Amino acid sequence: MSFDTKNIRNVTLLGHSGCGKTTFAECMLFEAGAISRRGSVEEGNTQSDFTNIERERGNSLFSSLMHVEWKDSKINILDTPGFDDFVGEVISSLKVADTGVMLLNAKNGVEVGTELIWDYVEQFETPTIFVINQADHEKADFDATLDQARNRFGHKVVPVQYPLNPGTGFNTIVDALRMTLYVFPPEGGKPEKKPIPDSEIERAQEMHNALVEAAAENDEGLMEKFFEEGSLTEEELTEGLRIAIAHQELYPVFCCSSTQNMGSGRIMGFINDVCPSPADRPAKLLEDGSRLKCDSNADTTIFIYKTMSEPQVGNVTYFKVYSGTLSTGDELVNAYNRTSERFGQIFVAEGKNREQVGLLKAGDIGVTVKLKNSHTNNTLNIKGEDRKIKAMRFPEPRIRVAVSPPSKGDMEKLMKALHIISEEDPTLIVEQSKTLKQTLLFGQGQLHLDLVKHRIENLYGVSMDFIKPRISYRETITKPADTMYRHKKQTGGAGQFAEVHMRIEPYTDGMADPSDLSVRNKDVEELPWGGTLAFYWCIVGGSIDSKYSNAIKKGILQKMEEGPLTGSPCQDIRVCVYDGKMHSVDSNDMAFMLASTQAFKQGFKQAAPQIMEPIYKLEILCSDDVMGDIMGDLQTRRAIIMGMGAEGHYQKITAQVPLAELYQYSSTLRSLSQGRAKFHQEFAEFNPVPHEIQQKLMEAHEEEAAEA
Repeated sequence: MSFDTKNIRNVTLLGHSGCGKTTFAECMLFEAGAISRRGSVEEGNTQSDFTNIERERGNSLFSSLMHVEWKDSKINILDTPGFDDFVGEVISSLKVADTGVMLLNAKNGVEVGTELIWDYVEQFETPTIFVINQADHEKADFDATLDQARNRFGHKVVPVQYPLNPGTGFNTIVDALRMTLYVFPPEGGKPEKKPIPDSEIERAQEMHNALVEAAAENDEGLMEKFFEEGSLTEEELTEGLRIAIAHQELYPVFCCSSTQNMGSGRIMGFINDVCPSPADRPAKLLEDGSRLKCDSNADTTIFIYKTMSEPQVGNVTYFKVYSGTLSTGDELVNAYNRTSERFGQIFVAEGKNREQVGLLKAGDIGVTVKLKNSHTNNTLNIKGEDRKIKAMRFPEPRIRVAVSPPSKGDMEKLMKALHIISEEDPTLIVEQSKTLKQTLLFGQGQLHLDLVKHRIENLYGVSMDFIKPRISYRETITKPADTMYRHKKQTGGAGQFAEVHMRIEPYTDGMADPSDLSVRNKDVEELPWGGTLAFYWCIVGGSIDSKYSNAIKKGILQKMEEGPLTGSPCQDIRVCVYDGKMHSVDSNDMAFMLASTQAFKQGFKQAAPQIMEPIYKLEILCSDDVMGDIMGDLQTRRAIIMGMGAEGHYQKITAQVPLAELYQYSSTLRSLSQGRAKFHQEFAEFNPVPHEIQQKLMEAHEEEAAEA
């Protein structure tokens, strides 16, 4: 059965790990009759956490798509992980959701994961409702959690309900919107409706009035009626709340116990009656700045928000229909690579289970298989259209490791597997660094990379170990030096001969030409790894034929690519070739390349060489109580503190830290702050390493070279 756009609700379950999202999803499915028995995380039989590793760990690691039919609507449910390491799954779910359901733990209140996710909720401008879950916990504190939510997220957080008897015996909810008392049977499920007791009427009425005011604020007609009559009809209240929620002017708060299945049905009713459909949301922003209205009668456009690779199936593609209708057999064109894709099968998902359907209308979310050239963030259109839905932007990596190289045969398999996983997961970046001679992985945290390792080993049968990545140092010089080298080789017949005299010196933009040399030609080249080589040809009288100029420069560049001190690239150097000798028979390009390489190496070591290390700007947001520990740790990392100040609810520390000192920093910061901090890093500049570190780096390079 296909659903019209106005009868579709796309909701994503959000919140800190352990707040009960997966269990709440089970309640939604059970209440709607989609499943006959609720699974549990402990038993490993829930609909959403269906991969082996999720069942082993008892946590969501991937987003899951499910759906239910409720009254005359279809509710698509996206369950997301609560760990910040898997924020990519949260971002992709928020991209296609029209409502966020933020679950809070009634025992722990607003946790750090909630705050981190809220940043993305605000970026996507997603209408959101709060659900204070686990009201049955012996230490549940609804009022304290509500106060924390108001302090963190503002006065727009307005309660709709509260538990009458939170704690171990919880079974009663006061609903201030409908002014009804819900009393649940011991097994949960459908509650009995009763009048609100006299002792609670005053509190319930105050909450009801706050909801009426919030509903009336966004509509002049409703506001006038509210002032004249002091109340609104149920229909008017519903419409006012719908407008307020759609414009993020109201974040209603509900309560429930998902383990006892108490309260989820009422929340689903609210999602159905009040929360926005895809048609109620603003037209979607396109890459060219125009907007696309969600209309099933328009030309078809879909957006791929997630891809997964499954054994025996291949690529499984999750998408949202943003415009038009997608039917089985349709062919759409990828707006990025112009390839045509045929949708031979279309499914709706229930976790790992998929049910084939004939068509999906605008606003709906579906699944297909066997697309060949389309991946996450791609837009596909009916032929003749060239729309591109604005792509998702994912956070920069916060951790990097190198992969210990396995055997040559396994390395090929490993790179193929990493390529597949990085296509699925845009927050994972794979780089084969020519400079460092390592394969590097960049991710969101240690848990993120551990999951990648687990998948590589279990799905693709390739062993993989992480090692500390090398640092991309640079080498330069700090004073001039003159040097020469003669290359002479005689092995019978024609030999090799070349003699090169050169001056090497530090180079800066705009520096004057040497006063004691006659510059015949100069070539200033920007190097692929950054920095500059200024190559000056200063030969007078033809001691070296100018035809050997390129060979001499090539020899210098070869040595600059793997510098004399640590094998790191050299930069910002001027080389003036001013004398030499050649032989009419034995001189050739190879001889002059070898001579210039050796001359450069000798001169470099005489010119007060300096190793430069990459320095990163680090911005840390943390709570007051852990700031001292974080500052203390930074001091052990050769950090220079650039500034401190407040940003929202956080303290902000800005520092410059050598990249060499940031290995596994994300894990350390998480440990120091109990997960209550986040950081951003970006390259700032190269700075000289301290003398003692330079000596250690040079000694380590010499040892490595000797072993090789």
